[in-house]
Amino acid sequence: MKIQVFAVLKEYFDKEFELGDDITDIASLQSHLSCLNASAQGILQLCRFAVHDEFVDHDFTITKNDTICIFPPSSGG
Repeated sequence: MKIQVFAVLKEYFDKEFELGDDITDIASLQSHLSCLNASAQGILQLCRFAVHDEFVDHDFTITKNDTICIFPPSSGG
């Protein structure tokens, strides 16, 4: 699966990267990313996840062909 991160998450992860297909849902992806970089755990808990440009819940099932975008909270200016 292809992962894209935005805003402050680029300080913790590459802007785009790929993960294996052993991750089955958004909750397990969030947990896996927290293990990869424990410093990002707090911000990951606040993020919204989108699969193919549609926001999804934490129980959404993901597949190896999905593109997942992770959006941290932000404020306008």
